[in-house]
Amino acid sequence: MSTERVRGSLPSIIHNDGGLYESDLVGYFRTIFFTAQNLDRPYHNFRHMFHVTWLCYQACLFYCSELTKRQRRNLLIAAMFHDFDHSGMMGNDDLNIARAIRGLEKHLTDEDRPHFDDISSLIRATEYPYKISSDQLELRAQIIRDADLSQGLSVAWIQQVVFGLAAEWGKKPLEVLKSQIPFCGNLKFHTEWGQQMFPQKSIEGKIREVRELLDLLEVPEAVTV
Repeated sequence: MSTERVRGSLPSIIHNDGGLYESDLVGYFRTIFFTAQNLDRPYHNFRHMFHVTWLCYQACLFYCSELTKRQRRNLLIAAMFHDFDHSGMMGNDDLNIARAIRGLEKHLTDEDRPHFDDISSLIRATEYPYKISSDQLELRAQIIRDADLSQGLSVAWIQQVVFGLAAEWGKKPLEVLKSQIPFCGNLKFHTEWGQQMFPQKSIEGKIREVRELLDLLEVPEAVTV
């Protein structure tokens, strides 16, 4: 039986099989798997954190000539920790960011400790509502924002976004489903990578899909937030 890892799989990315960034992320993966308190949250869970990590890895491949190996490593660590120990509650995202950075600081290895401020700044870029316009952010901060926003366009978006956020926000799934029309209508990816990964036609397709689902449910489109 072959022991070769599947190219582009999570184990391959964590082991850094392609040598895209410095060292590997095995220790951090184990830390999150064994210690994070939010792995089974309805939305801000293991899948979300590592979906964002996987997307940031794809962006690192895209911008390979523009980012150093250390910059790529810092971005991937930030992606892994950006929702570490997220409360799963609506509002007060500044507290969730503080919790994530506290977890990062606690588990940061000696080789990465000199880069704590850089990694933390990337995590802070994901605080929502945004305090700084994406246009004013550096490339890696734009990447992690684009990756974080993209969950609504994933294959598992109904379970992850509609039912997941409804559970965390204490809302009915139908309310969240309706809100996807204005959300996607205002969705904008700021990096060239994000625009290629999630072109406008995919956003428009998602809006059509939401409307078709509302038709199936025999529910008017009027937004309820």
